[in-house]
Amino acid sequence: MPGVLYASKKELSETIRRTYELFEGEFNDIHNSDKDKWVEGVDKTPAQMIAYQLGWMNLVMDWERNEQLGHECHMPAPGYKWNQLGQLNESFYEKYSGYTLEELRSLFRETEQQWQNWIDSLSEEELFVQGIRQWTGTKPGWAMVKWIQINSVAPFKSFRTRLRKWKKGHLANMDEGRMDV
Repeated sequence: MPGVLYASKKELSETIRRTYELFEGEFNDIHNSDKDKWVEGVDKTPAQMIAYQLGWMNLVMDWERNEQLGHECHMPAPGYKWNQLGQLNESFYEKYSGYTLEELRSLFRETEQQWQNWIDSLSEEELFVQGIRQWTGTKPGWAMVKWIQINSVAPFKSFRTRLRKWKKGHLANMDEGRMDV
């Protein structure tokens, strides 16, 4: 059954893959030594952008896994309420803070593949019909496809823009540093 955001599961999957590859490819010219550097005007470091994605994608898949196993689904996460998302995001940054950029990218590749495998396992009805899963809630317009969209495609696009801004700012900072020498 077609949804508002996508005409089919195939279109959803292809869009996730395309936006993931564009975002992930932006990390090719970032050195591990720069992964935690802040740039004015960008609210996350490169490492935090990946940690955010790892955290949220795994969290959404956990909601699905818990419901399928008949377990209680704590949303957004055990110990957190919806008005504590900033703290939840900080927990993701902390969880992945000890990883190198290459390790983060590897985890991100694996998680994106798991995300795609999960979507492949779902029917069109499960994706596009509201209320098939309890964890998606009863609010109109929040079928599973929307949860998938806001935790993959949307941030892949917005983080790619932020990462490009980060890279420009980082280069400007490096140029200023050279002029000071």
